[in-house]
Amino acid sequence: MINTKGAEVFIEPEGGRTYDMGRIAAIFKADGEETANQCAVSEWWIEPNTKGFGVHSHKSEFELFYVLEGRMAFLVDDRWRDAKKGTFIFIPPGVQHDFENRSDQRAGVLNVYMGGPFEMSMPKIVEWFAEHPPEDAI
Repeated sequence: MINTKGAEVFIEPEGGRTYDMGRIAAIFKADGEETANQCAVSEWWIEPNTKGFGVHSHKSEFELFYVLEGRMAFLVDDRWRDAKKGTFIFIPPGVQHDFENRSDQRAGVLNVYMGGPFEMSMPKIVEWFAEHPPEDAI
């Protein structure tokens, strides 16, 4: 991975910077200088029967999701879709989206946020979830 320091990034499976949001946890593998401010690479782990962030879109950023474990439900535009392990989802700028774990098993996704760094937003997101804990998925 190219970065502003000119060195590769090698993260062990349990490595990264973790942000705990109760029933949701994010583990950032690379962001900011590590990716020359081009993208953020993170894992998101969602406990059973847990809603995600809520419907949102990004003005100019692309997002990729790859289901690592379990089953997730993804809202893309106005359609919810079931996403089992191995499913790939591409979200272009301006498209409303959300995700939930509606199953009774923990689920995880790999997320690549393209269009700049994202991790700098995490302290405010963690604070928001502390005040608004994730709800049960329907």
